[in-house]
Amino acid sequence: MAQAQKGDRVAINFTGTLEDGTVFDTTLDNAECDSDDCGDGGCTDDDCDCGCESGPMELTIGSDEFFTQIEEGLIGMAPGEKKTVTIPAEEAFGEYDEEKVFSIPREQFPADITPEVGQELVLTDEEGEDIGVTVVEVTDEGVTLDANHPLAGENITYEYELVEIL
Repeated sequence: MAQAQKGDRVAINFTGTLEDGTVFDTTLDNAECDSDDCGDGGCTDDDCDCGCESGPMELTIGSDEFFTQIEEGLIGMAPGEKKTVTIPAEEAFGEYDEEKVFSIPREQFPADITPEVGQELVLTDEEGEDIGVTVVEVTDEGVTLDANHPLAGENITYEYELVEIL
């Protein structure tokens, strides 16, 4: 049976979980993907952005399209084989950095946006770079934003299966 090698284009299924078992990303159809987190369109909506894609992901091994640990783990696997890897926070989405939490005075916040806790926004810094932030607190005086990745500080585990070598 053929084994995947560096440079091969492959299709994989995976499920990413946090230490408490919460599924944060998967290519499999499952109950989490039918939750309210996915909105009215469910995961069949290409713009869903709920972290629950349906159907195998295609990638080229060694091209850094996914986590290095998974791409390296695919080498030598045959279709149908499964593996599990835990990726420490610092190698996944980074450690949580308190310095990336900051407040903006309410009068500097755009008038056409009503901030709500949990809302995700994109700011542009002085160099013109986009920065994704999450609203973590709203008061009459200001809005507190967190520029950490939502999974920063989390060790993540992926269970993955090589579906096919393309």
